[in-house]
Amino acid sequence: MTKLLNSWRQPVAISSVALLAACSSHHMQQSQASATYTNPPVKMTATDAGTVMSTLDGMTLYTYDKDAHGQSNCYGKCAEYWPPYLANTASQSAGDLGLITRSDGKMQWADRGKPLYTFVKDRNPGEVNGDDYHHDWHVVR
Repeated sequence: MTKLLNSWRQPVAISSVALLAACSSHHMQQSQASATYTNPPVKMTATDAGTVMSTLDGMTLYTYDKDAHGQSNCYGKCAEYWPPYLANTASQSAGDLGLITRSDGKMQWADRGKPLYTFVKDRNPGEVNGDDYHHDWHVVR
């Protein structure tokens, strides 16, 4: 009788361990997926300036007229106001969106060779406060 009453413990223990392992694995995969991009993490977002390229969070992306093809010229104070849209080591180019190497060795997303940036005065998704700023900064359409 005791054996019959205790026969449920082993299957429940095995099921519990399997469930815990599956949940932990899924959570780990989700957090790794959200932090690692193998494709350009951009989307098109409707704004007051029309439909523009943005980060996945909806923050508008800009190009800088003083950048050379494949080279950023925005460092120091410039990069404080215009943070470069950085890539990680798993990122890969796709179509017109590629990667450039900044002088500090970091990888930055670029649209047809033009480095991409966000603007600190865009505080909410879809804002375009940097469009035509000093006639040098432009949203990406």
